[in-house]
Amino acid sequence: MSSKIMIEAKNISKHFERKIALSSLSFSIKQGELVALIGPSGAGKTTLLNTIAGLVPLQSGELLIDNKPLTFYKKGHLFAKKVGVIRQQFDLIGSLAVIHNVLAGRLAYWGLFKSLFSLLVPQEKELAVKALARVGLTDKTYEITSTLSGGEQQRVAMARLMVQKPEVILADEPVASLDPTRAHDVLTMLINIVTEEKQTLITSLHSVEYARKYFTRIISLKNGELFFDLPTEKVTDEMLTELYQIREHG
Repeated sequence: MSSKIMIEAKNISKHFERKIALSSLSFSIKQGELVALIGPSGAGKTTLLNTIAGLVPLQSGELLIDNKPLTFYKKGHLFAKKVGVIRQQFDLIGSLAVIHNVLAGRLAYWGLFKSLFSLLVPQEKELAVKALARVGLTDKTYEITSTLSGGEQQRVAMARLMVQKPEVILADEPVASLDPTRAHDVLTMLINIVTEEKQTLITSLHSVEYARKYFTRIISLKNGELFFDLPTEKVTDEMLTELYQIREHG
């Protein structure tokens, strides 16, 4: 693993009305790390990922991506080469053929004309075909995306990320809507791709079991605060019990 720091958070905070979503979080993530983000519902996991993705402005603190503040990446195409996002809802356009959804990952590299023209005649087709082969969907290249199963659509979203080639991938509950077998397939594939490409992966998960099985580091949040941040093998059952424990008020 590289010693280059890809993401650095310095006392970042975010409030929604009266609720504290993130409270003075500080951590750094190196290139090539596989980080699972866990914690109870409402702990701040999605807010943290959306903050790194530049979708949620911070109240205070500083967030650096590859040693540069988020404001440096104001031009969308610069940011798209740095950070890619994969969500539970897949963010695909169901009415388009699979190949077009995959090639949407190239928009940061193309101008407007090439992007529009690609909807008529897919550009850089071989890139998309190669990515689809990597996720086992070669036979679905020209299928309408909405006809695919949930697991297949998640693999289309992964192929799109492969052609986007970001340095950091943020995955927000990427397998929450899949059954255990498909979740296992998707996570195994995602980890393999990211490892081969030397990308950095931060994934929010409901399942502690998946966090322990696939990731090398676990960052846990509770009430918007950092609860623990440890190499996976140092996370004990006691810590996890405490993390998910709901205090009785009375």
